[in-house]
Amino acid sequence: MKRIAIFLYGVFSYAVFLVTFLYAIGFIGNFAVPKTMDSPASGDWLTAVYVDLCLLSLFALQHSIMARQGFKKLLTRVIPVAAERSTYVLASSLALLLLFWQWRPLGGVIWNLEAMPAQAMLYGAYAFGWLLVFVTTFVINHFDLFGLRQVWRELQGQPQTKLRFVMPVLYRVVRHPLYVGWLFVFWSTPRMTMTHLLFAVMTTAYILIAIQFEEADLLREHPEYARYREQVPMLVPGLPR
Repeated sequence: MKRIAIFLYGVFSYAVFLVTFLYAIGFIGNFAVPKTMDSPASGDWLTAVYVDLCLLSLFALQHSIMARQGFKKLLTRVIPVAAERSTYVLASSLALLLLFWQWRPLGGVIWNLEAMPAQAMLYGAYAFGWLLVFVTTFVINHFDLFGLRQVWRELQGQPQTKLRFVMPVLYRVVRHPLYVGWLFVFWSTPRMTMTHLLFAVMTTAYILIAIQFEEADLLREHPEYARYREQVPMLVPGLPR
């Protein structure tokens, strides 16, 4: 029964992630969902900035702290090891859903490109970003990344194992194709508002900081990562390390 409960918990966490992922596409792209990033502004501007920064900071802290090995060791004293990744996925999804719910649009327009070729190019870049994010998760092991592999192994009574270090095709171009996809998503819009600019700047800053912590963890777990980091650029293909 314990194994079944852990497996169902992992499936539930993954289902919440899927809902959050799909909502995020409409939220950032301003379509198909009840409330988007650029919904009509209301209330005090400074209060809106404060609330939005708090929401972004909450997600950043949750996402980074729960990913550290020290926190994982503390967490697995309370929950089964097989459920650790699913708990991370669920907490990340809930933090994003809270952001979508409480987000305060600011109003104001930085640029608004009305020419159809420009709009098509930026909407295409937006779609490319989401596609790159989705494909990259499968390149590195989608089911391990979102906790399904772990809970399935637990259900089968198999020991938990770590994935070995590999360099699939996208990771031979840049070290962080997943983050490249997110940057396309955050910045590709024909109508850049103050709200969207705040979101894009803060999430980009978070990515650049998070990479440093992530690579430090990778260097500790995989000594061969040091050589890999010397050979492959971080985010921009063709640039030197």
